[in-house]
Amino acid sequence: MKVLDTDACVLLLRGTPGVLARRLAEPGPAVTTWTTAAELFCGAAKSKAPAHNRALVTEFLSTLPVLGLDAASAALLGEFKVLLERRGEQLEDADLLMAAVAAVHGADVVTGNRRHPGRIPGVSVEDWIGG
Repeated sequence: MKVLDTDACVLLLRGTPGVLARRLAEPGPAVTTWTTAAELFCGAAKSKAPAHNRALVTEFLSTLPVLGLDAASAALLGEFKVLLERRGEQLEDADLLMAAVAAVHGADVVTGNRRHPGRIPGVSVEDWIGG
């Protein structure tokens, strides 16, 4: 399973050929998180055509499961946050949530920003955007 980060979702919504090809070639399921969904709706609201883009986001999100924070993910998010704090590092809670959901489900995070979730041990990251 692949957990799609916001940047991957945006490029899929835009029809970016390389990212579309990677998604179509992926044999397993793809999911995203409610945090990513919120970020997509935020981007739509900021756009020049908010109503149109909200409709696109709604349609896109109807094509894949959107996972939320459950007890196991919440516990792991807390562990990840403390681990990074002890190393003197920080990561946005949205990125921690995505990493925790991916880890709980044994999934890979698909993002163009490998350094964020890649700092967390046990979280596998794939870059469909940069290579």
